[in-house]
Amino acid sequence: MGSFPKGNDRTTPRSGGPRGIANALRREAPAGAPEWIWGRHAVDAAVANPRRTGLRRLLSAPSKAAHLEAAFGERGLRIERLEAHEIGRMLPAGAVHQGLALLADPLAPVGLEELAEPAEGVLVLLDQVADPQNVGAILRSAAAFGVRGVILQERRAPVLSGALAKAAAGAVDRVPCARVVNLSRALETLADRGWRTVGLAGEADTDLEQAFDGAPVVLVLGSEGEGLRRLVSEHCDMLAAIPMPGGFESLNVSTAAAIALYEATRPRRNSA
Repeated sequence: MGSFPKGNDRTTPRSGGPRGIANALRREAPAGAPEWIWGRHAVDAAVANPRRTGLRRLLSAPSKAAHLEAAFGERGLRIERLEAHEIGRMLPAGAVHQGLALLADPLAPVGLEELAEPAEGVLVLLDQVADPQNVGAILRSAAAFGVRGVILQERRAPVLSGALAKAAAGAVDRVPCARVVNLSRALETLADRGWRTVGLAGEADTDLEQAFDGAPVVLVLGSEGEGLRRLVSEHCDMLAAIPMPGGFESLNVSTAAAIALYEATRPRRNSA
C-alpha cells in the first residue's frame, strides 16, 4: 500500500515542459531577482496580496485589461497592454499565460515560528519535493483544505514563481510558506511547540485514516523518487500509508497530498 512513487515518477514529464521552464528560471535567476508569474489566477492573487512588494511590470492582453483595472485600480499599477503573442515573447517558451503576466520581486517567506504558534490546525512539510508542478499542486490543495502553512527547504526546493505559481492557481500568495535549512531541526522545533508529525510512507503499517485525531499535525511528504529520508522519517511521531485496495503501486506525491489533507482535516470538519 504505497502513497507516492519509489523510483521515477511516471506521472510527470522527465524533461522540458513546465518542469524544464521552472528549473531553467531557477538556474538563471539570481537570488532575490524579480521573477515572472503568469496565468489569471496566479497574477490576480499576486497583485491582490498586500505582502507583495516590488511589482515591476504588469502585462495584459487588451481583453484582460479592464478586469485588472476594475479589480486592482486602487494599487496604482500601470498596465502594459500587449497582444498575447508579445506577452509570450517575454516569458519562457511554453508558458501558458492566458494573456496576463507579472514581473515581481520574490515573495518573502514567513518564519517557522510564525507557523508554529499557536499550535492548531495542519501544516505541510516537504522533504526534497523538487518538481514545480507537484509543489504547485500541493500548495493548491493546502489552500483548499485551509492548511496553516507549508514548510520547504532553503535549498533543493523550487522557486515560488513561474510554472509552479501557475500550477498553484494563486495559492502561492494565499498559503504562507517558510523555508528552513534543516528539516529535522524544524520538526524538533514544531514538536517542542506542541505539534504532532505524521509522515506519509508507502511501507507504513498504519492506514492514513487512523493517523489523525484533530490534534495539531504536521503532514510530512517525501520526494517524488525516494520518499522520506531516514532522518526526517525518524523525526515523525507516526508513519502512515494510503490504503490502495486496487493494488496500484503508488501515487503521484501531489495526489497523495490531497488525499492526506482530506483525512487530516476530517476530524475538524466533523467537530465543527
